[in-house]
This record gives sequence, C-alpha cells and structure tokens, in this order.
Amino acid sequence: MQVDLQDSLEPPVIVGIAGGTGSGKTTLARRIQEGVGDNSTLLQHDWYYHDQSNVPMEERAKVNFDHPESLDNDLLVTHLTKLKAGEAVEVPQYDFTRHTRLEETVRVEPTPVVVVEGILLFAVPELRERFDIKLYVDTDSDIRAFRRIRRDIRERGRDFESIRAQYYKTVRPMHLEFVEPSKRWADLIIPEGGNNFIALDVIIERLKRFLEL
Repeated sequence: MQVDLQDSLEPPVIVGIAGGTGSGKTTLARRIQEGVGDNSTLLQHDWYYHDQSNVPMEERAKVNFDHPESLDNDLLVTHLTKLKAGEAVEVPQYDFTRHTRLEETVRVEPTPVVVVEGILLFAVPELRERFDIKLYVDTDSDIRAFRRIRRDIRERGRDFESIRAQYYKTVRPMHLEFVEPSKRWADLIIPEGGNNFIALDVIIERLKRFLEL
C-alpha cells in the first residue's frame, strides 16, 4: 500500500543509519526501502561533500573526507527540514573519481519514510536532532576495511596504495574520534547491518505500523 503524503496528517518519519565505513549501512538502508516499498526515499550523506570545482585537481584528494567539516551538513539539515514539511528538494550528486560535485542535481520528493545513511550522521548535533529513529551498524573493523578496499577499487577507481594511505591517515583516526563515539546516540545498535534479518524485520514492521496510522 502506497501512502499519499499529501493526504496524511503525519509528517514523514526520518530514519538515520550511521556506522563505520564498510559496516553495511547501505545494505541495511536498501533492505529497509525494499520492505517499505514506494513509501520510502533514500538519501546518502556522501552526496553532500562540499563542491571542489574551484580547487586544483592535485589538491582535491588531500581533503580529509572523513571529518564532519568535509560535508555540507547545513544543506542536508535544510533538505531534511523541507522533506519533513512535505516539500521536494534538489539533492547534489558527487563524483568520487574527480572529488567534486556534478553539475546536475536529483529531485527528491517527500515520502512517509525518509532513510538517510552516512558514517558521520550522529557526530553532527544539528543532523542528529532531525532523526526520529537512529540506527548504528556495528561491524568488526577488519571486515569493514576489506569491504572499503573492494568498493574503492571497483567503484571509485582507486589503487590499493592510495586506499591504504588514506585509511591510516584519516579513515581510522576519524572513526575513533567521531564515528565510534557517536553510537551512544543510537536508538538501536545493529551488528552486521542489512544481514541481521531479525533486526531488519523489527525495523520494517515498526515502519509499516507507522504507515497504517
């Protein structure tokens, strides 16, 4: 059953999914979407990295992309506020091979359930306050590291040495400073993310009950 947000008196439920790189956040988000169906929208915090089109190419890769300040959190807060109010938003898209935003944006319409995923969501107080449900995906560091290596090579055109250097320079220390401590703000901590089918069933059933109100 698809719910028409315009006919509903209830504002959307915004679900935040955080956790370390490679933890399984995206898998969990997509499986929640599959369970809820057309009543859900997915946003990724990664889309909101600051535009670097005015920065020389050789300088772009030197940015600490694992620090909260590398993301345009104010814009995401604005978009979540608008979606909560039933307004559509124009979402930026990011090119990870060139480390800058694309010129085109994607229009996102409000839906009864808005799912947002990203490693640093709960580390930013202004963002944290926008989530009705906060889920933290907790996965062993060795598994996360191998998943990140595979993703960066396959999807982002990176070589192993650059991935290794970034992991030790920013990914691991930023995880320890910002990401890991942010789990204290979670409503639920979910081991293995989208592969934890019991937790997934509980979350989907809770959201379906909201849609029936």
